[in-house]
Amino acid sequence: MMSDPIAELALELQRLKEQRDHELRATFDRSLPFADAQFDRWDRAKTLGFGDKTSIYDSSFIFGDVKVGVETWIGPFTLLDGSGGGLTIGDHCSISAGVHIYTHDTVLWAVSGGVQQARKSAVKIGSNTYIGAQSVIVAGITIGERCVIAANSLVNRDVLDGTIVGGTPARKLGHVEGEGAQAKLVFDRKDQNT
Repeated sequence: MMSDPIAELALELQRLKEQRDHELRATFDRSLPFADAQFDRWDRAKTLGFGDKTSIYDSSFIFGDVKVGVETWIGPFTLLDGSGGGLTIGDHCSISAGVHIYTHDTVLWAVSGGVQQARKSAVKIGSNTYIGAQSVIVAGITIGERCVIAANSLVNRDVLDGTIVGGTPARKLGHVEGEGAQAKLVFDRKDQNT
């Protein structure tokens, strides 16, 4: 009886998945999708030419010209699109799970029946910036340094240095004060009586 190499490979992959899952649970109390668990995030960042000590999950999509600085964390299931003019992300940034950053869109192309061209424009994110989970950054946006983008935000306007924004579309919620260990988030108050 001949062996089935595909079935054998499937069994070996299943064994590796279970082994790695057991290791991650025992060491870090986490369970990840197979590719994110199996492949080194820092090696992938090096292969992509990103800065020293930067990491990016295997489940992240990269298109076009994407440059990332040092010690930046790029979470799982992110989409970094540099195909429409380039995407630059600074040092010490945190790009949370599920964030999508686009340098192009086909909205006018679609609604014009293909008559208008796709919009293409670079995106720049300054150093020391946090982008919350599931946020979307559209083409042509510049986000300054030391900014905070709240989770589930749609950023369709530039964000000045040290600004906290959130919502759909994102609006200013406050600012960042202090440096290093003294850094803190200060939120604007609409109602001074609460």
